[in-house]
Amino acid sequence: MMLRRVRVVVCVIAVTAMAVATFALTTRKAVALNVNGKTTTVTTYAMTVDRLLQEQHIAVRSHDIVKSTSGGTLTDHAVVTVRNAYQTTVNVDGEEIPFWTVADSADQLIGFFKANESKASSITVNIDNVYKQLTGGMVINKKGPVTVIADGKSSQAPNGKLPAASILDAKGITVGKEDKVSVTEQGSQTILRVQRVTHGQETRTKVVPFETQTIEDSSLQPGETAIRQQGENGELQQVYNVTYVDGVAASETLDSETTTKASVNQIVAVGPAKPAQSDSDSKSDGTSNSDSDSKSDNDQNTSKNSKSDTSNGASDAKSDTKTDTKADSKTDTKTDSGTSDTGTKSDSDKKQQQNSQSQNQNNQNNQNNNQSSNQNNQQNNNQSNQNQNSQNNQNSQNNTSTSGRLWHPSPAQAQAYAAAAAAQRGWTGADWDALVWIWNHESSWMWNAENPSSGAYGIPQALPPDKMGAGYRDDAAVQIDWGLTYIAGRYGSPSQAKQYWLQHNWY
Repeated sequence: MMLRRVRVVVCVIAVTAMAVATFALTTRKAVALNVNGKTTTVTTYAMTVDRLLQEQHIAVRSHDIVKSTSGGTLTDHAVVTVRNAYQTTVNVDGEEIPFWTVADSADQLIGFFKANESKASSITVNIDNVYKQLTGGMVINKKGPVTVIADGKSSQAPNGKLPAASILDAKGITVGKEDKVSVTEQGSQTILRVQRVTHGQETRTKVVPFETQTIEDSSLQPGETAIRQQGENGELQQVYNVTYVDGVAASETLDSETTTKASVNQIVAVGPAKPAQSDSDSKSDGTSNSDSDSKSDNDQNTSKNSKSDTSNGASDAKSDTKTDTKADSKTDTKTDSGTSDTGTKSDSDKKQQQNSQSQNQNNQNNQNNNQSSNQNNQQNNNQSNQNQNSQNNQNSQNNTSTSGRLWHPSPAQAQAYAAAAAAQRGWTGADWDALVWIWNHESSWMWNAENPSSGAYGIPQALPPDKMGAGYRDDAAVQIDWGLTYIAGRYGSPSQAKQYWLQHNWY
């Protein structure tokens, strides 16, 4: 009985061992792992590509590309390729695009942009920020010779398959730490260009316009003006730190500012203005009531004259004089009254007119002085604003960096970036056309497109939007990178994603 139990235990152990051995043999895999062009064979029990990379301590960033011949599931004898992306700036027909790439040659990188952009006639790749990486093996032109331009000289390098450092070393060209190195393809010609970056200072004199100050001078007549102090412009001495590229100023910053001559204000004296007249005074002295006053005087004169006429009449009657003294008296009185009224109105009108002219002249002078002062202030403000705007623009230029950002691009700029990023995955031709079609229907390639009902956002219309990563609301590069990764992981290619979209009206 005991022997039988031992036999059973031995059999169970043997079966278990055989099962474990069989499982181990079937799950153990030999995989070719290629990282940035260097291939090694590794043995692993990992079931997925992600697990393999974790075992090998290979970090994968968002811009890196990972490919496997067996897809996401790892099989024996699979080939896993990892290309770590680096950052550069590409200029396509004058339009600069910060770009992450895994290209191993300059002509390959240029080819990414030309693959889906037939109108791209001139493409420049700034490689100074990855110069050391290029030295490590990135070739310039696999197809043939390279034209080298540096220090005002041009020469031919017959072997374009060499890295930039090797080509420049062969020409005896040393690249400084800040020098700019770029590769341009113009037609069939590939140009390797070195631009020397130097620094210097420039001293400039800036004119500071004088201001105009107005003062009141009681010794002057109303409306009269006189310049008491002649204005003089001041001067500032400004020192700028200037960065030159091949001897041409490319950027500058203000280092110091010193006043070498103070401006002198222009002082203008103005005669005192006549105090403003009140309504009662105006009515008393003005033209409007002078007629009334004259009429009152006339009535009084008429009344007095009438009494005089009566007395004269009585006297005449007593003396039996036939002369009509009353009529003559009336005539004389009217004449005198008319003369008095006319004179009163004329003097009042003249006085009022003179006062009005004096006040208008004084107001005009004050207005001219204020206008002159405002113009000077405006000139100072405009000059200050121009300097500030220039400084801000310069700071903006100085702060520009190849950060990989595609900030608020136009649809054309977004497509230029996406075309190169898609070409790195091999998505050209029909795949590129499918990608354009999908995102035309999703967002019209607008970086700020948002679905009001679902909340999907951006060029690829991600939901929820924040899964695209930091900066997703404004950075089209973040949106495009995520969208390409999403399509590759879910559908494999834009063509297959389009087929799904046609069936379900979404992807």
